Amino acid sequence: MFLSFAMGATECVLLSMMAFDRYVAICNPLRYPVMMSKNSYVPMAAGSWIAGGVNSVLQMSLAMQLPFCGNNVINHFTCEILAVLKLACADISINVISMVVANMIFLVVPVLFIFVSYVFILSTILRIPSAEGRHKAFSTCSAHLTVVIIFYGTILFMYAKLKAKDFSGADKGQVTDKIISLFYGVVTPMLNPLIYSLRNKDVKAAVKNILCQKCSSEEM
Repeated sequence: MFLSFAMGATECVLLSMMAFDRYVAICNPLRYPVMMSKNSYVPMAAGSWIAGGVNSVLQMSLAMQLPFCGNNVINHFTCEILAVLKLACADISINVISMVVANMIFLVVPVLFIFVSYVFILSTILRIPSAEGRHKAFSTCSAHLTVVIIFYGTILFMYAKLKAKDFSGADKGQVTDKIISLFYGVVTPMLNPLIYSLRNKDVKAAVKNILCQKCSSEEM
């Protein structure tokens, strides 16, 4: 539960840092080597991991202090924190408040940051005179934007609807929550290597070469 929560929060921050990287690359290309030097991106990456870990420790410590009753069977694929909190037999208002605050920090703020970054990016791209230049700039952002839409689209639906009544123990929506958490916890990480690597010209050439060899062998 700690690892899944920490890595999810870290991913949220990292995606916003990557949006800043795209913003600098497109809107301030001449200053990119200075603004995104090793002295900049290492603290940004380390800060993302530290923030995700601290948030996870806080949420786990609050959850583990609760008393749990009944058969304590978690109605989920994993130790999802929302499913665990539904088993508690005490007031979980503090947990709900802490998760709402965490959602604001790790979901709403990064999404707003990404949105503002892409507003400036789009404005800069539209001012590029050549179609080839615009296409190149768009391709720079395409992989990141795809991951952002898939990741945040599912995780926002899961965690942005937090209400006290969601933890009443009712089965309503639990199947949907399982599918959504499985999607952003398993499917999205599996797609990430494909989404990012298929932008690479060498990878594209290698894939085409493998497909051509396969087609040739089948014809023979």
